[in-house]
Amino acid sequence: MNEIFNWITMIEIPVFMALFKMMMRIRKDVDVVTSEYKDALSDFKLHVARNYASMTYLKDVENRLTNHLLRIEKKLDDVGRIKR
Repeated sequence: MNEIFNWITMIEIPVFMALFKMMMRIRKDVDVVTSEYKDALSDFKLHVARNYASMTYLKDVENRLTNHLLRIEKKLDDVGRIKR
C-alpha cells in the first residue's frame, strides 16, 4: 500500500501537473495565434473593400451588365418576331 502511495506522490501527480501546465500553455498560445489571424483577416477584408470594390466601379459594372442584358433581350425579341 505504501508503494502505491509513493508512486502516486512521486511520479503520477508531478506528471499530471506538468501535462496540465503544458495544455494550458498550448491553449494560451492557440488563443493568441487565433486572435492574430482574426485581426489579419479583418485588415485584409478592409484593404480589399477600400482598394478593389469602389462604389463607382460597382455602379459602372452594373450599368454595363444591364445594357448588355437589354441588348440580348432585344435580339431575342427580334428573333421571336421573325419566326412568327
